[in-house]
Amino acid sequence: MPALAPPVSKTIGRRAMDEEHTLSEAARQADQARLEAVIARLDRPIVLVGMMGVGKSSLGKRLAAALGVAFIDADDEIERAAQMSIPDIFSTYGETFFRDGERRVIARLLGVAEPAAKGLSLPPVLSSRPEVKVIATGGGAFVNDATRSLILARSIAVWLDAELDTLVERTARKGNRPLLRQGNPREILSNLKSSREPFYAQAPIKVMSRQAPHAKTLSCLMEAIEAWLDEHHISLPTHES
Repeated sequence: MPALAPPVSKTIGRRAMDEEHTLSEAARQADQARLEAVIARLDRPIVLVGMMGVGKSSLGKRLAAALGVAFIDADDEIERAAQMSIPDIFSTYGETFFRDGERRVIARLLGVAEPAAKGLSLPPVLSSRPEVKVIATGGGAFVNDATRSLILARSIAVWLDAELDTLVERTARKGNRPLLRQGNPREILSNLKSSREPFYAQAPIKVMSRQAPHAKTLSCLMEAIEAWLDEHHISLPTHES
């Protein structure tokens, strides 16, 4: 007895699934090729700026992993250099001292040599061309004129922005925010956001950090970086034979 042919509906369904798998695999390969092209075109660090609680560290780690480069949290580097926590630096020496140390640490991360300030232990790191990496900065770093000039000159600066409600919710999870200990956190965040936004707006790239999966925000960030590279005509490096 001849074998029965599979029902037409099952054959069509299986074919549709195979086609969908082929398309998704092709899309994955295209995305990977696009990512590799972006990585090859990068010639300087990516520095994330913006308000506290906006997600610079969490998104920065994911961005660095996607690009296959190092991630550095500037606040961690400041604490390591000063051998003190940031709240302790603020309470012991004040914000002016902290901002000066912050500038020096960020300068070092960007390959610019500066003499170490009193109380900071910084190894000399010099390079005419800064290494590609992802750096997350503190909320007030980009407000400082000298620090902002360094970042704009030596990196791709990205402003991560978020709605006030999002910032309030996220900063409430941590108690290590010295500036939020001086009154009503929501009011302080609102005032800081208003006063700092004109400085953040000087970054060439802006990406909104929303209450959405990190993968979606990361995708938006990658697209923005690719657009910046296109705008500045930064192409794939050529290799001489």
